[in-house]
Amino acid sequence: MGQKKLERFEAIRQFPNVFEYPNHMKGSWNSFFNNNHPITLELACGKGEYAVGLGRMYPQRNFIGIDVKGNRIWRGAKTALDESLPNIAFVRSHIDKVTNYFKHEEVAEIWITFPDPQLRASRAKKRLTHPRFLRLYQQFLKTNGVIHLKTDSPDLYRFTQAVINLFDLDLLFDSDNLYAEADIKPEWLIKTHYEGLDIAKSNRIHLLSFLLNKELPVEKDITLKNLCSEQESD
Repeated sequence: MGQKKLERFEAIRQFPNVFEYPNHMKGSWNSFFNNNHPITLELACGKGEYAVGLGRMYPQRNFIGIDVKGNRIWRGAKTALDESLPNIAFVRSHIDKVTNYFKHEEVAEIWITFPDPQLRASRAKKRLTHPRFLRLYQQFLKTNGVIHLKTDSPDLYRFTQAVINLFDLDLLFDSDNLYAEADIKPEWLIKTHYEGLDIAKSNRIHLLSFLLNKELPVEKDITLKNLCSEQESD
């Protein structure tokens, strides 16, 4: 590990707005923020551009970025401290442990911004919009809680559409070319480091917003697996 990464890992251990695998925080986030404002998570937050950007826009809401890479979290956490943004925090953790940190209905909204699309069908279960992960989010998301996916990957976009359709989830917004929309909300314009890299080379950004308000029968996962295999073979 490089010297700069080591320094940043050490720094975030001293930051008051960063928590590492915080099993003690479940049900206590409003005490940390010292208010009862709604909580939004940014999953796989990287440098935390969305958590910080949303925190600036909406001071009456609380935002928590989650990522396992401490050297990336350092950037967002330091910005929040430098700008005295008390409504922003970060958690260093693997996403599949997220249920350890939030109690039932403690979270109002989730943003998933430019995650690894896990392009191979054999890795579909690692996609953060796979029902395996959605079932985790249901354990702490409020009734009619909203999930937003912003990605440059057409494959992840289509996969998430398939999940929404297969489980009959309520779709709130669907764009396969976000910046061509006539009416763009301010939060949609926040750009992350990974958006700037344009890794997918798709020349467009996709956005899906949907309610996680239905049961997700495990037996339907087989149908989804078959759909993934068919798409990969096309």
